[in-house]
Amino acid sequence: MDYIIQPLGDHAVIIRIGNEINESIHKKIRTIHTHLEQASIDWIIECVPSFTTVTVYYDLLKTATHLQIPYKFVTEQLHLLLADIKDANATETRLVELPVCYGGEFGPDLEIVAKHNSLTIEKVIDLHSERDYLVYMIGFAPGFPYIGGLNEKIATPRKDSPRLQIPVGSVAIGGKQTGVYPIQSPGGWQIIGRTPVTLFQPRNENPSLLRAGDQIRFKPISLQEYVTWEA
Repeated sequence: MDYIIQPLGDHAVIIRIGNEINESIHKKIRTIHTHLEQASIDWIIECVPSFTTVTVYYDLLKTATHLQIPYKFVTEQLHLLLADIKDANATETRLVELPVCYGGEFGPDLEIVAKHNSLTIEKVIDLHSERDYLVYMIGFAPGFPYIGGLNEKIATPRKDSPRLQIPVGSVAIGGKQTGVYPIQSPGGWQIIGRTPVTLFQPRNENPSLLRAGDQIRFKPISLQEYVTWEA
């Protein structure tokens, strides 16, 4: 597996796999991340996967005990660990279904997306919910999933002026990606609906419902179904 290791500050390194966002690179990222997590190395504080990289945060005190500069020790050890990976093996994939009430108060930008792409609102909903999506990474806000696989027929640019507050559970389109706002936050994506499912629960051991590698399926529901589900 081809990769490069680069420093990130004084207590982290980046393992970089290519420069493109695609499923092949994502599979390699997941393999590296899983391999390092399962290795249970005491000097590794955390491994964070993204589109094309895995960032490894390490303990300076534990790495400084070795007769080397911490960065040199870490890179040498990572090369040894990554040498054990022969192929980008498939790791466990979960399918998570998210019910979504599209349009109305919950989807104020649904009509904008429809007009931008010369489609009916119904067609936008059909295209958004017809396929399964891939969660590439979690970021921007706690539990926020960057979801790839959006049909280009409904791709829509972000807003020129972001909203100051996006409600929890808002389902949105930003360029060629779709996502769900897990907490109330500012945001510039086009809001097309809302899910009653809670994506981020900080009191849980694993606070984020979603994780990189998950498959997402959006299921259209009515307003009454949303109210019932939420209750």
